[in-house]
Amino acid sequence: MTDAAALPGQPRGGVLSGPATARAVNVLAPNASPMTLDGTNTWIVSEPDSDLAVVIDPGPLDEGHLANVIGTAEKAGKRVALTLLTHGHPDHAEGAARFAELTRTPVRALDPALRLGDEGLGPGDVIGVGGLELRVVPTPGHTADSLCFHLPADQAVLTGDTVLGRGTTVVAHPDGRLGDYLDSLRRLRSLTVDDGVHTILPGHGPVLEDAQGAVEYYLAHRAHRLAQVETAVENGYRTPSEVVAHVYADVDRALWPAAELSVRAQLEYLEEHGLI
Repeated sequence: MTDAAALPGQPRGGVLSGPATARAVNVLAPNASPMTLDGTNTWIVSEPDSDLAVVIDPGPLDEGHLANVIGTAEKAGKRVALTLLTHGHPDHAEGAARFAELTRTPVRALDPALRLGDEGLGPGDVIGVGGLELRVVPTPGHTADSLCFHLPADQAVLTGDTVLGRGTTVVAHPDGRLGDYLDSLRRLRSLTVDDGVHTILPGHGPVLEDAQGAVEYYLAHRAHRLAQVETAVENGYRTPSEVVAHVYADVDRALWPAAELSVRAQLEYLEEHGLI
């Protein structure tokens, strides 16, 4: 068995659902798959002494899960006052409209098409509910609309799919762009260096106790993959599918379609920078 402390980001062991920090509780959605890992993490965030809570990423349109999120908040003596989205992929956002109907709350997102209510989300926004403070961090790359939420009081950041609790994420070309993603990782690294963030609350997988280590690993992994793709092209592998079969030969074939999205983003990046 591998020691979790030796893995990138020091993933926390044990059950994923339940309290993760003083202010964040996870309710795991029942949608496990190779792409979603154990399932989508739906986060309930609130001040310990407040009766108001914010829910981040209600997850799939699953009535049982949505009811479980509401029930978990109510058992803690809290009422859901606001719903936030890290991005618009269905495993995070499909249930948002129904959840808003059940809780009678607005939904705030970067993408106007996902919003329910008058307010959206933008870089630098600070969200305050019941004394809770969440700072909006723009992190495009996985998707164009990806956001993270900095929770200063817990020295934590909720990362959606920008950083996962296990493995690495997909740059979902053409919506996602590698240059944007690398900039977003550097932005998250700044949070760990300059703002004291040490915990990552991801959209999938376990909590990471070493935020800086996780982000540094992601940056190194991306640089390594990019070099592999560049070398593959130099050796005559031209199409995205050819590059995937060569570079990702050790990866489960079920993940190759997702890997091809990242390869397309990598090829675009290399072309834009005159490297191929």
